[in-house]
Amino acid sequence: MNRMTYEIDRRCVDKLHMDLHTFSKLCSMLRATGRLHDTRNVSVDEMVAVFLNVLAHHKKNRVIQNDFYRSGETISRYFNAVLGAVLCLQNELLKTPEPVHENSTDERWKWFKNCLGALDVTYIRLHMPEADKPMYRTRKNEIATNVLGVCSQDMQFIYVLLGWEGSAADSRILRDAISRRHELRVSRENYYLVDAGYPNGEGFLAPYRGQQYHLNDWRDGYQPTTPKEFFNMKHSLARNVIERCFGLFKSC
Repeated sequence: MNRMTYEIDRRCVDKLHMDLHTFSKLCSMLRATGRLHDTRNVSVDEMVAVFLNVLAHHKKNRVIQNDFYRSGETISRYFNAVLGAVLCLQNELLKTPEPVHENSTDERWKWFKNCLGALDVTYIRLHMPEADKPMYRTRKNEIATNVLGVCSQDMQFIYVLLGWEGSAADSRILRDAISRRHELRVSRENYYLVDAGYPNGEGFLAPYRGQQYHLNDWRDGYQPTTPKEFFNMKHSLARNVIERCFGLFKSC
């Protein structure tokens, strides 16, 4: 652990994707679950650092072995131990998004009372056996998985569904998300903004089809000329939050 020391905040962010204060607080919370304890050879801090390194940099077990001078079995065991402890904290770490209030003054969101945020899918490139590649090949001939992301108005991810092949339709992935065991739940009075690739339905609000919609349509001084275009412009401005979330995620 000394070689991977995180006493410099900048290095901690680079290695673990969180600052020292957040890392220390997370370690304390995980200790409090009673599922993680210092052992003779491995501290809780090191267990959590292993876990975060894997998540932050998509590192394989053999790479983490070299970073921490631990066996593959040790890396695997403590990764799963930390994962189990993190899942115990889901009620503390995962917060239900606040809906847009009736008196909201946020120019992007005040038009959408009771809205929780936005959702969409994005491609995440991956490596896989040759036999599986055709199923995950996208229209751009890339090998990728289709990931559904749901975020709040303040750019916090609140639901993520992984594993769909790159060729899967957006609406099909959403149907899976709301019907599986750990489903995406939307209370009756609330909803998420979705683009025209999804149908309008309870819990999901799409723009008007056949009208100007995308942000590029409103540049160069163009203004909406009908109520439907005005709605679509406001919808696009608010729903763009999920695109910004994806952009930030992919830049990490």
